[in-house]
Amino acid sequence: MILLGSWIQVEIDVRMNEWFGQFYNTIQKALSSPNSIEINDYYRLLLDIFILAGEFIFIAVILSFFAKHWVFRWRQAMTIYFLSHWQELRHIEGASQRVQEDTKRFANIMESLGSSLIESILVLLAFIPILWHLSDSINILPLIGKVDHAPVFVTIFFAIFGTIALGFVGIKLPGLEFNNQRVEAAFRKELVLAEDSPDRGEVGLMRGLFNQVRMNYFRLFFHYLYFDVAKFSYLQAGVILPYVILAPTIVAGIISLGVMQQIIRAFYRVLDSFQFLVKSWPTIVELISVFKRLRAFEKALKIQGQR
Repeated sequence: MILLGSWIQVEIDVRMNEWFGQFYNTIQKALSSPNSIEINDYYRLLLDIFILAGEFIFIAVILSFFAKHWVFRWRQAMTIYFLSHWQELRHIEGASQRVQEDTKRFANIMESLGSSLIESILVLLAFIPILWHLSDSINILPLIGKVDHAPVFVTIFFAIFGTIALGFVGIKLPGLEFNNQRVEAAFRKELVLAEDSPDRGEVGLMRGLFNQVRMNYFRLFFHYLYFDVAKFSYLQAGVILPYVILAPTIVAGIISLGVMQQIIRAFYRVLDSFQFLVKSWPTIVELISVFKRLRAFEKALKIQGQR
């Protein structure tokens, strides 16, 4: 049902892309020749987009409902499994956090990340043929020259280049996030123990644990600093890119305003889908960290079982 709902959303998006072409061609006609279109035709176009938007919202709400239920049952399965082995796991550091918080975070991340991944794949399947067809007459690139269906190849190259480059730039982030969760768990554990025991909660110890948290966060902030510079520079370049690609075609007057809008919108949809890893990298880093913690938890359970 989730896959079907996602595909219907993409199909509605395709129809919206066609609507934008028709709408901007109508705008161009109206502005270039006063009174050349009927006001009712204009209102009819606006009604069409309201209907499409209503269909999109309805499917999005239903899709979100089923996705939340499906992923929560994933969390439920992990939680029940860990609780059934609680006596073997309770001595492991941060056991309560992993059963309650890490399974919750895992489910939440999988809901948002999984839905985005499915949508990105389906958008590529739907919009690459559209962009290919719209690019029939666009075969000149600035500084490069003749390239048939140029927007398609530039989009693919730009997305792959950015994904690989940012992957190298952010290669240290998963390990740093994992260490961050580890020191947070140690600090949280001491605070919880100090609630129940007057013998715990020595100020110097807790300050030392928090200093480790602080040092890890500052290290993480530093690495995200240069990663964000690379990420946002790359994404802003992507905003300008279609207008650069279309420059010779626009100047030559080969395409209409409506076709230009269709190409740009299809270009952004394809590029956005190819950039899934780039835009989701911080979330993927968090998922890797949670996955490592839960996997270590399971390994500890197996070791306990072997004993």
